[in-house]
Amino acid sequence: MTMPYYVSPEQIMQDKAEYAKKGIARGRSIIAVGYDGGILLVADNPSSLSKISEIYDRIGFAGAGKYSEFENLRKGGIRHADIKGFLYSRNDVTAKSLANAYSQMLGTTFSQEMKPLEVEVLVVGVGDDPDHDEIYRISFDGSIFDERSFTVIGGRAEFLFSHLKANYRMGSLKEAMTLSIGTIRKENMPTEHSPNGMEVAILDRTQKGRTFRRIQKDELKQYLM
Repeated sequence: MTMPYYVSPEQIMQDKAEYAKKGIARGRSIIAVGYDGGILLVADNPSSLSKISEIYDRIGFAGAGKYSEFENLRKGGIRHADIKGFLYSRNDVTAKSLANAYSQMLGTTFSQEMKPLEVEVLVVGVGDDPDHDEIYRISFDGSIFDERSFTVIGGRAEFLFSHLKANYRMGSLKEAMTLSIGTIRKENMPTEHSPNGMEVAILDRTQKGRTFRRIQKDELKQYLM
């Protein structure tokens, strides 16, 4: 009788982590940047499939990696938020609670399933002022990171994060837009500030109720002039 090869738990986890990272790295980058009027989300996305969406009144979502997997997470997050808001109060639905729910889902899948999810997600919540904005990055293994002012997921996230860190300052939406588009274009076309292939949305703190709004190409051109 042939004995099966032994693989240590540490090696299994390492292999799954490398598998997930490779899948996420093949995806295009998404940036979240805080500005004086809210939070800006910018995705390098030439397709018609949305990577950025609204989850609840003041909460946005973005996913990088395998589309089908983060789309299922998005839908699950909407159901989670709707049920919690209906059973309790709309004020009880926060970016932090939603990020914790995603962390549990991703962590459970990573530890218990053979194949990990090839995704990284952002959950952002706009507050009454910049000090109360929330930006959470949740990794494929359920690790959750509470970011301040800006972050990047997917693609060459570390490289783009370094550029943001060196150039970011709190300012207007136009300043945040110029910085984000310029940063994300460094992956492929360093000098181009074109709205083509960009998916852009904001969480506007000046709006009551629903704060999520997509920025269309015509409006985006005005910000980049």
